[in-house]
Amino acid sequence: MRETVYVRFQGVERSPHGHFPGVFALANGLAREGRLSEEEYRFWRSANDWYDTHYTNPSDADPTVYDRERNPGAVAWFKPAAVHLIERVDGYLRLLRAHGVACVRVESRDPGTIVYEDAEQIVAVPR
Repeated sequence: MRETVYVRFQGVERSPHGHFPGVFALANGLAREGRLSEEEYRFWRSANDWYDTHYTNPSDADPTVYDRERNPGAVAWFKPAAVHLIERVDGYLRLLRAHGVACVRVESRDPGTIVYEDAEQIVAVPR
């Protein structure tokens, strides 16, 4: 039997909360700080809208999934079958690179204790 390899895109520097922010959080931070050009902002808004339509926000399904006390350090991972979602991350990676924000692809067979799961992703608390 083949083991599942989960995929995550994350920054290389820990957040104040001790985890590595994911690709969406990093891009959202650039937008929130007003660092995007008009073209970059249009891309970011359009890409976020697409993901909002095609990808379940774990917090909508379970508002406690990212609760720092209940699930400390919980982060989302794509399932390998979510190719249609993973492929679209490239645009975010280009956006981050343009602003000097490092983001890496991480793969794991054991990302931690799974506290949320749907067809395309898991949220896990690292061990």
